[in-house]
Amino acid sequence: MVIVCAMTVDKVTTPKDSKWPRRVMVVGSGGREHAIVRQLAMNPKVARVYAVPGSDGMSGIEKVECVSLSIASSAFNELLNFASDANVELIVIGPEQPLADGLADVARARGFLVFAPSKEAAKLEASKIHAKELMRAAGVLTARSFVVSSVKETLDAARSFKPPYVLKADGLAAGKGVFIEKTLEGLEESARFLFEEKGLGDAGTQALLEEFSPGIELSHLVLTNGQGFISMPAARDHKRLLDGDEGPNTGGMGVVAPVPMEPGLLDRIERDVIAPVILEIERRGLLYRGVLYFGLMLTDEGPSVLEFNTRFGDPEAQVLMSLLNEAEGPDWLETLAAIADGQLPRLKWHEDRSVACLVLAAEGYPDAPVKGSVIEGLDEDGALAPVPAPEVAAGAASNEVLAARSGESTYVIHAGTRRKDGRFVTNGGRVMNVLAVSDRDMKTAIELAYASAARVSWKGLQVRKDIGRSLLDRLS
Repeated sequence: MVIVCAMTVDKVTTPKDSKWPRRVMVVGSGGREHAIVRQLAMNPKVARVYAVPGSDGMSGIEKVECVSLSIASSAFNELLNFASDANVELIVIGPEQPLADGLADVARARGFLVFAPSKEAAKLEASKIHAKELMRAAGVLTARSFVVSSVKETLDAARSFKPPYVLKADGLAAGKGVFIEKTLEGLEESARFLFEEKGLGDAGTQALLEEFSPGIELSHLVLTNGQGFISMPAARDHKRLLDGDEGPNTGGMGVVAPVPMEPGLLDRIERDVIAPVILEIERRGLLYRGVLYFGLMLTDEGPSVLEFNTRFGDPEAQVLMSLLNEAEGPDWLETLAAIADGQLPRLKWHEDRSVACLVLAAEGYPDAPVKGSVIEGLDEDGALAPVPAPEVAAGAASNEVLAARSGESTYVIHAGTRRKDGRFVTNGGRVMNVLAVSDRDMKTAIELAYASAARVSWKGLQVRKDIGRSLLDRLS
């Protein structure tokens, strides 16, 4: 592990004026936030987790209180007034929009301990043009690109590249701002969508036309205090809607972790990519205490940076929550608090654990997700419904049987659901995640995830059938 201009600590110290148990606020309502809330709520050091605004899927978790407050910038003071009245000591900001709007700055000014980068630092995600400029200043490998703001500029710039063409909206677009087109006709259509139809609003006022980088895609997330970093296990995300990486781009249809790396690759990524970026962040004086997500392409020339996210990825967060070895080192509460306080704790990760996460999406996603479809296969709290005893006897193992037999487990994370008339219904594009954790191998985790996902259904449900397949092919 490379550490840049910072010391790690063997023992996490509790930030001043704070004692266990703690009260934590997690900002957001999606699958990423549900995973963080779930992990914190299981910690005996946590007295209360306030999920703002949270979701019906989170509300059934013990020690969790969902608070129906807006997280728009106009409501920041109301949100923080509640946090003050509730004696919240740590605020964890999940989604990108409140980061871009500067919630972390406002909260720190009010005296809260905050796990999140500043508004200025969050521009690394909020503007792909700004991010590309920082990559170049840091001297890391990244694809050639042009800034474009019209269909004509896009087609003119495309003369410098061979297909496929990569067009990236500059602003935040909920994972839907990247267009990979095989033909000039397709590129022209995407450019018209951005610049003339205003399909992504202000997020598409400008864009990057980028050279396509062939290779293996990798999600590499680090925890950073803006001076040093700690690598988390690498993950393999699946962005496209359909099997074989076909169809439109999405916020992510599934993820597996950890991804085994060839000898020396992690050192190369940390030395040639992460360390220079962290040094550039420090040189610019950016306040960064949170997660920095590197979307990488492993090319023939070396690891190339595709993009930054300035928060936990979704669904990457869902698998990473289960990979920290909380029994042998700092737990997630201690880790989040330490990073927010400017420390870099020494973490231990499960070496023999594999996690697979499937995204179950609504009918019509990503363009026009259908809401209100009744979800079958869940109990009244939103967990996987138990397998009936006769089916268990016939060989359909329940979660409890699997856990007792082999240390494996499955569970559901809610991303876009709500409760209606005592039932859960779809209420977003990426409706829920089904996760499987295995201490045997990745193949087992993937098979268990699919077996569990088969117990959930609704009209028009979409799920990829090849999550993790490319990784298994490499390992075989």
